[in-house]
Amino acid sequence: MEIRVLRYFLEVAREGNITHAAGRLHISQPTLSKQLKDLEAELGKKLFTRGSFSVRLTDEGMLLRKRAEDILDMVDKTADEFKALGQITGGDIHIGCAESDSIRHLARCIKAVQARYPGIRVNLYSGDTEDLAQRLDRGLLDFAVIAEAVDLSKYNYLELPGEDVWGVVMRKDVPLAQKETVCLEDLLDLPLIVSRQGIREDIPRLFGEQVDRLHFVATINLTYNGCVLAREGLGYVLTFDKLADTSENSALCFRPLMPELKTKLYVVWKKYQVFTPAAQVLLEEMKAYDIVNQ
Repeated sequence: MEIRVLRYFLEVAREGNITHAAGRLHISQPTLSKQLKDLEAELGKKLFTRGSFSVRLTDEGMLLRKRAEDILDMVDKTADEFKALGQITGGDIHIGCAESDSIRHLARCIKAVQARYPGIRVNLYSGDTEDLAQRLDRGLLDFAVIAEAVDLSKYNYLELPGEDVWGVVMRKDVPLAQKETVCLEDLLDLPLIVSRQGIREDIPRLFGEQVDRLHFVATINLTYNGCVLAREGLGYVLTFDKLADTSENSALCFRPLMPELKTKLYVVWKKYQVFTPAAQVLLEEMKAYDIVNQ
């Protein structure tokens, strides 16, 4: 399987049309069609269902699309790393981030690095800890910012300053919004919305066996989308403070949980990882920032 052919395959998958994809790739339509047929023959699977004016991925094609995107991400990242070796005039840094107001500390480090090296570009990827760990382990990320205890057998880490406070985002016109804090009894029988990581780890840590008394109607991986659901009256979002718009003009408000639940954030990277010059500069900046802010 050639890298070039995988790029052809992805372009056709994105366009849904071989002629359009051929134009974007600057090759002839017959040449592209032959490359795709050769790829199907190599894999022994049909990748496309062909119509009169479009093509659609089969189940096998959908699987290859996911694998091809990961492979090409790794190829491109590796090429960028070799280009950057020995110089720091520029370069890309790939960081996976959990949603948190504490990301502001990382942002300050990035700003300081880019002030010295304007050619450095940072690529942020948002996700939960499981997703970020997988991408970090596959080498698609230089760093990940996660909101849970660190696996010291796999990663080195820095602890970000501050803590995130858990609470409930809800409409301002519901009765519960009149309270200053929210406890377990307040949440019984309410439709709750929480992140998939939260429902696996953080919420059981707070409520223990009583978590079975709670009613979860939706899981999310981005707080913004959960807040849209809350604003439309679908439920109450269990999340960190400062992630939702709860300003005077917003329909939403935030109330902290009681007893209080806080979560620390950590920047992690693989043990024995060899960084590009750009990523190494950011690591040194984060270490210096960590010392200053302890």
